Amino acid sequence: MNAPLAAGLALGTVADLLLGDPRRRHPVAGFGLAAAALERRVWRDSRAAGSGYALGLVAAAVGLGAAAHRATRHRSEPRALLTALATWTVLGGTSLGRAAADMHRALAAGDVAAARAALPALAGRDPRALDAGGLARATVESVAENTSDAAVAPLFWGAVAGLPGLLGYRAVNTLDAMVGHRSPRYARFGWAAARLDDVANWLPARLTAALTVACAPLAGGSAAGALRTWRRDGAAHPSPNAGRCEAAVAGALGLRLGGRNVYGGRVEDRPALGEGRPPEAADIHRAARLSRAVWCAAAALAVAGRLARGRGRA
Repeated sequence: MNAPLAAGLALGTVADLLLGDPRRRHPVAGFGLAAAALERRVWRDSRAAGSGYALGLVAAAVGLGAAAHRATRHRSEPRALLTALATWTVLGGTSLGRAAADMHRALAAGDVAAARAALPALAGRDPRALDAGGLARATVESVAENTSDAAVAPLFWGAVAGLPGLLGYRAVNTLDAMVGHRSPRYARFGWAAARLDDVANWLPARLTAALTVACAPLAGGSAAGALRTWRRDGAAHPSPNAGRCEAAVAGALGLRLGGRNVYGGRVEDRPALGEGRPPEAADIHRAARLSRAVWCAAAALAVAGRLARGRGRA
C-alpha cells in the first residue's frame, strides 16, 4: 500500500501549492483549541504534568492516524485521499511564503508599522523595537527555520510513517508552538513538548540544510557557501535544529543572521551565522524562493522514497 501513500503525499503537496492552508475550520486550529482547553484544566508548574499533557495529545493524534491507516488497509483510493487531505492540512509551505511576501511588500513600501504588524505571523519576537533591517532579519530567519518545521518535517514523517506520522508530527510541532516557550508559565510545563519537538525535527532539520545546499543555485545562491556555513556555524545556535537551517540559508544567500532577539521581557543574544551583509527587504524574496525549492524537493523525495519502499517489498 505504498503507492496510495505516495499518491496522497503528492496530491497533498499540490493542494498546498495551489491553495495554501484551509481558510476555514482548519483541523490544526481545532487541535490547538482542544489543547488550550485541556491545558487550562491540567496546567501545573511541573514537568510531570506537562509530560502527561504533551504525550497524551500526541498519542491521540497518532492513534487517529493509525485508526485511519487500519480502516483503509485494503482500500487504495480512500487511503490516497485521506493521505492527501492530511498532507494538505499539515503542510504550511505556501502559507509561509505568503506571510513572507506580506512582509516584503510592507518593507519595500517603507511601511515599517505594517511590517511590524505582519511579524507575528512569522516569528514570536517582539516587533516594537525592530527597524526595517531587524524585521528583514527576523523574516529570513523564520523562513529558514519554518521551511523545516512547516514543510520538510511533515513530509519526512509522512514518508516514514504515513498517516500516523503526518498527524503525530503536526501535534508535536503545534504543542511546541503553544507551550514550548522559556517563559515563567511554561519553563517546566512545556519542557516535554519542547523536547519532543527537538527529537522530531532532528533529522528533518538536517535534511532541510542538505536540500538548501542542493537548491541554492535555483535561488541565485551559493551551494558551497551554504555547505560551508552550515558546517561551521550551524551548531552555534541555541536550538539543536534551527541553527542548521538558518546557517545554510545565510551561507546560500551571502547573509549574516543572528544577533539580539527580544521575546516579551526575555532577551537573547545569538551568535552570528554567516559572514555576509545583514538582510534587506529584497532578501526576503530570495529566501522565500529558496524555501519553496527546498520543500518541493523534499516532497519529491518523500514520494520517491515511499514508492521505492513499495518496489523493495515487491
